[in-house]
Amino acid sequence: MRTQNLLSIYMNTQPDHSEIIRQITAWIQEVVIGLNFCPFAAREVLRDSLHYQIVQKDMEETAAAFVLELMRLNDTPIIETTLLILPAPPFEEFSSFLALIELSENILIETGHEGVYQLAHFHPDYQFADTSADDLANYTNRSPYPILQILRADSIEKALTNYAHPEEIPLRNMETARKMGLEAWQRLLVG
Repeated sequence: MRTQNLLSIYMNTQPDHSEIIRQITAWIQEVVIGLNFCPFAAREVLRDSLHYQIVQKDMEETAAAFVLELMRLNDTPIIETTLLILPAPPFEEFSSFLALIELSENILIETGHEGVYQLAHFHPDYQFADTSADDLANYTNRSPYPILQILRADSIEKALTNYAHPEEIPLRNMETARKMGLEAWQRLLVG
């Protein structure tokens, strides 16, 4: 009886992340799938093989959460990809997010997961190194919240072998993003 009461108290004190998940799933449907930025995403959404994990911690605790997600993927083969969603400081600053990406890449190496998992990353202020801040090509990696995506590398390799000219995907996406215009992007990312 006491355990049930404690569980009830715990569940009632957990934040409701349904609005964040709704915004991310809308972004996936409208941008990632709708604009065909990732030609492989629709299949995984239909299979319900995405795991959404919201983390509202500092850098160190987020790194620990990242390791836990690697373990979850190791133990749960039905999950194809994890979206580590970071809706709170310090990752609203793009520079902090870049530091997390670097740390996460190092964790992949240190834990022996390099080549097993691959990272993709998205941020409301995403900017490619070779672009200006106002280049609409940056919107190919802009999202409602900072997201660190962990993908299974072998699944990516399989998908790419069945796709003609996969190296053209990023260039096609950038061209699409530039043609859409700023107003269209602002509407899409409001969610």
